[in-house]
Amino acid sequence: MSIHDLIATRWGLRFHGRRFPAAIGKGGITDDKREGDGASPKGTHRITGMLYRADRIAAPAPWAEAIGPRDLWSDDVKDAQYNHAVRAPHGYSHERLSRADPLYDLVLLTDWNWPQATPGKGSAIFIHRWRKPRHPTEGCLALRPDHLLWVAQRVQPGTRVIFR
Repeated sequence: MSIHDLIATRWGLRFHGRRFPAAIGKGGITDDKREGDGASPKGTHRITGMLYRADRIAAPAPWAEAIGPRDLWSDDVKDAQYNHAVRAPHGYSHERLSRADPLYDLVLLTDWNWPQATPGKGSAIFIHRWRKPRHPTEGCLALRPDHLLWVAQRVQPGTRVIFR
């Protein structure tokens, strides 16, 4: 492990020599991740992308991609595009990336079960802002908004995310 890795535990996140309070999945950290289990997947993953709401915040990094009202994420195991970004209209179950609340104003994407998604192994392990301090997620890693921005300004595609 290196100070350049994001190390996530049930107690928080370590990155670049700093510690941040964080929230993980309500199901804890598991080595048997399943769709809908609310758990964060144990192991080493990589940052694959960064999304942001250009109508709410400035791009945190040159490689960040703006999202808008038609941007979705498929979470339907029957969908050929399961665990991938899709565009509305989309005839399968999905999550809207452009939300009314600020939860996904800034999102770091991980390679959990991506790009070759296995149906049922879980979709969309994001790093996003938390709802409230340490409030559990559906499996993602969540941070205070200012901490998320600080991290986003320093990660690169390929940065390791380690759930321990």
